[in-house]
Amino acid sequence: MKDIKEAGRIHASEALVIIILLVISLAFIMPIFLVLMNSFKSKLFVVNTPFAFPEAESFMGLRNYIEGVKATGFFRAALWSLFVTVFSVGIIVLFSSMTAWFITRSSDIFSKGLYFAFVFAMIVPFQMVMFPLTKVANLLHLDNPAGILLIYLGFGAGQSVFLFSGFVKSVPIAVEEAAIIDGCNPVRSFFSVVLPMLTPIAITVSILNTMWIWNDFLLPNLVIGSEYRTIPVAVQYLRGGYGSIDMGYMMAVIVLAVIPIVVFYFACQKHIIQGVTAGSVKG
Repeated sequence: MKDIKEAGRIHASEALVIIILLVISLAFIMPIFLVLMNSFKSKLFVVNTPFAFPEAESFMGLRNYIEGVKATGFFRAALWSLFVTVFSVGIIVLFSSMTAWFITRSSDIFSKGLYFAFVFAMIVPFQMVMFPLTKVANLLHLDNPAGILLIYLGFGAGQSVFLFSGFVKSVPIAVEEAAIIDGCNPVRSFFSVVLPMLTPIAITVSILNTMWIWNDFLLPNLVIGSEYRTIPVAVQYLRGGYGSIDMGYMMAVIVLAVIPIVVFYFACQKHIIQGVTAGSVKG
């Protein structure tokens, strides 16, 4: 009888946890659903009845998408977003992994100080440095799509080096010693032996930085401005005279901007947990 009561309590607690998680999930999904629903409504109905389903009077079909794409130059902006995201993430993964490997395998004061400098960089708010950064970017001629890659490297290196360092500690140093005995120099040992073993955390770092860079508005807007518009920057150009905004167009463009990153995340989400947990203990 006692066992039955305990089993009932366990099932009740599990049901409560499931209900709480469902409520939290709905809280996250609801804004996305509202944006999708309002992307098919005219701007008047988006403002007046944002929570109502599209009806015959308010339904716009694909007009918001077509006009929103034209108004923002969406496809050109998507190409710039793709360029900046892909190359920034590639540079961050390459240089952060090399730095983390060097820091982890070295035991001098310089390496420890360098590690803490990267950790400190994680807690510095971007708003504190955005205006000096803009000035320096102009002076060094980094205010272009190629230059912003280096800026993203600077901002993304802190978290990336931190994650890579935790994973490198789980890589047996005996593997590298065996490679050196076989004739590999340190550089070849890293690229031939260590880097392939860092694949799980490299995927994790890639996912996190891709989601950040693809959705970033402030840095591209400050550094490269309107000449090389990424998608977040292009969306703001839907604002008309006297601050008027066609919310229907904006909702449609936001949906188009979100789709690639959502698909990418769902395709790779399992690697986030694998990468973080694999580097949480030293093997």
